[in-house]
Amino acid sequence: MRWSSLALGALLLALAGCGGLPRPFEGAPGTVASQLLAPPPARLAIPPAPAANLAAELTKGLRGMEVPAFATPARPGDWVVDTTGADTGGLITPTFTVRDPGGTARGTVTAPALPAADWAQMAPATSARIAAAVVPQLGTLLTKIEAERRQNDPTSLVNRPARIYVADVVGAPGDGNTSLARQMRRELQLQGFTVQEKPDHPDFTVVGTVKLTPLPGNQESVEITWIIKDDAGAEAGKIAQLNQVPRGTLAGLWVDVAVIVAQEAAGGVHDVIANRIGTRKKP
Repeated sequence: MRWSSLALGALLLALAGCGGLPRPFEGAPGTVASQLLAPPPARLAIPPAPAANLAAELTKGLRGMEVPAFATPARPGDWVVDTTGADTGGLITPTFTVRDPGGTARGTVTAPALPAADWAQMAPATSARIAAAVVPQLGTLLTKIEAERRQNDPTSLVNRPARIYVADVVGAPGDGNTSLARQMRRELQLQGFTVQEKPDHPDFTVVGTVKLTPLPGNQESVEITWIIKDDAGAEAGKIAQLNQVPRGTLAGLWVDVAVIVAQEAAGGVHDVIANRIGTRKKP
């Protein structure tokens, strides 16, 4: 029996036929956004000076990268993006400095120089052009700052195995609930995670459900779903496994079926967590 495993986004492909579908599963957005799911600032303030519309454009772009940016004056505890313009013979080079809550500069990016008159007027089109050039650089800088923070933090998931709690599986016939949960715990331990027996503040929780649907010809569809939740209870990713079997096949002991299902799904759980904490190696 071969189980088809796929990302949630590819679920419709699985419905067209089982077997030979791709693994692993992608559980988080890609590009820079995936690296900024836990950016360094709890709140990133972008003061409206020297131009409110420029601050608004920067805020819009950074929020699109999952950064909690706000076009407001800084308040205690905020990270800040300071905006200045260096005059070089009639041209202004926009400069953006990221400062931590203590006021220490953590990095600087610049936009292409523009005429002093354009900088002084700061028309909406000018703000949009500057933001388009600067936001990707700020995203890269914030990612670098976050990576350095995690490398220097001994409690960071970069420096220790993630603690995972696998909840009891529900919905399976026979001994499926017990067998699936037991095998998933075993496979995740083999992946190098710390598997907890109790839900005592885990970094991630894995919740498995099984759904059987009768099909014509004395067959039934078996769908196993694994949801990975972060420590705040938010969904970090979802894995779906589908198969079609003769009706009643799984009504008793799951035996080797649970082993195969857990082996395939554990790889997807690993990738979801690696994507979330930023340790997955790029091909």
